[in-house]
Amino acid sequence: MLTRDFDYPLPPERIAQEPAKPRDSSRLLVLDRKDGSLEHRHFYDIGDYLQPGDLLVVNRSKVFKARLMGNGNIEIFLLRPKDNLWLALAKPGRKLKIGTEISFSDGSTCRVMEKLDDGTVALDFGESEQEVLALTEKIGQVPTPPYIDRSVTARRDRTDAADYQTVYAKEVGSVAAPTAGFHFTPELIEKLKTQGIKFAEVILHVGLGTFRPIKTDTLEEHEMHEEWIEIPAETLELIEETKKSNHRVIAVGTTTVRALESGIDRGFTRIFITPGYKFKVIDALITNFHLPKSTLIVLISSFVGEHQADSDWGRRTVLAAYNQAINDGYRFYSFGDAMLIK
Repeated sequence: MLTRDFDYPLPPERIAQEPAKPRDSSRLLVLDRKDGSLEHRHFYDIGDYLQPGDLLVVNRSKVFKARLMGNGNIEIFLLRPKDNLWLALAKPGRKLKIGTEISFSDGSTCRVMEKLDDGTVALDFGESEQEVLALTEKIGQVPTPPYIDRSVTARRDRTDAADYQTVYAKEVGSVAAPTAGFHFTPELIEKLKTQGIKFAEVILHVGLGTFRPIKTDTLEEHEMHEEWIEIPAETLELIEETKKSNHRVIAVGTTTVRALESGIDRGFTRIFITPGYKFKVIDALITNFHLPKSTLIVLISSFVGEHQADSDWGRRTVLAAYNQAINDGYRFYSFGDAMLIK
């Protein structure tokens, strides 16, 4: 399948630079995957599409302050720990050689131990994982996506740093937020629970691959990035109960989809969901509007077209819905509006 077939033109002004306030006031495009029909609502209307007994599954991973500025204007973007070291991106990478020591504003240092073929570096902080996370909390910055204008975020009050977290974020480990969850407020969650909607949690620590488009000419050539998942036993039990009672499992975000469809309860996943995939767990999906030629737009195209005889129906339907959203002024990407695919 050609990667270019998942491309679409997006006017820059459609890229949201700040979240809706309150969060649940964002717009909601409802796509019925049976016939491709669309409804235009707001996220606070989400309960109109849910039934008592339905299960919403959210990703409780929390973004950490992974961007660090070192001496000599070296920018470090921590990805994840591995074998007592930290994998990271570094700019400008050409300055760094094996053995280079990088110092930070608080006097702490790390050393470059390896330069890897995928462009990452392995860094030794000489400290435990928790100590490094404490360091990032003290001197790091939340790594907002590259399409967010940093001059805009820099002008915002420091208390707005919470904008790039879900209200239910708990487990530190992501370098990008599971953004479909941005639309939930504590008040909306309580309202849905009162309505009889159940909630469950998974962990998928979102990696840098979320920011990156597919660079290969075909989907088959793409090497999927690796991300850590954990699915608690109570979540598995709730899913089983929900299925037995003929209610729906609704994933909040593509990260939750990848966790639930990975086939494992704990470990690293590289699952790449492409058209033709048969979904084993989820029945509906709450998501945002995704980047062109990204693994995420491929995933939602796969879900939309799952039960159609025409293998290309999902892709065409998603792109038509995106075109409608652009024409109707919807806001795209991390801080943008939401979709419910049912």
